[in-house]
Amino acid sequence: MVLSFRGEFNQKVDSKGRMSVPADFRAVLVDGDPRCPENPLPRMVVLHGPHLKNCLHAYTIEAMAEIEEGIRKLPRGSVERKRASRMILGKSWDTEVDKDGRIVLPQRLRQQIGLEGEAVMVAMGDYFEIWNAATYDEVEAAETEEWLDGLPEDFDPLTLIDPLGDEG
Repeated sequence: MVLSFRGEFNQKVDSKGRMSVPADFRAVLVDGDPRCPENPLPRMVVLHGPHLKNCLHAYTIEAMAEIEEGIRKLPRGSVERKRASRMILGKSWDTEVDKDGRIVLPQRLRQQIGLEGEAVMVAMGDYFEIWNAATYDEVEAAETEEWLDGLPEDFDPLTLIDPLGDEG
């Protein structure tokens, strides 16, 4: 069974960019890294770039391999493959969680999302997002409010999910 990222965690970020990865997220990273448990320090891939608005995306090694396989299936020389390669492979950064459960985000990635002081790590199932805490609070609240305003008062988000996986 493949574990998935769940939850939302606020984490302190020091001046060198060190931040703890929540234990729940580390378990998913270990599960998604083929070299674990022989090597107990799980790796992850962080996507960045202008196509990601206000946040970074962090994937397990196996999830990133699936994305890379999708890119390899695109026709060689095609505009789509070039764009996907540049925006995903070219804008990715590999790192390893250290023995203390931390990563060190490079300054350029912190600058991209204005990350200082406190981050929010938000589970998205097969990846998690890393946000500046203040930006996340502002953007997420506004997006959710706008979306919910167009729905009935008794809306249940579980109605969005087809429990049987049916397409119709």
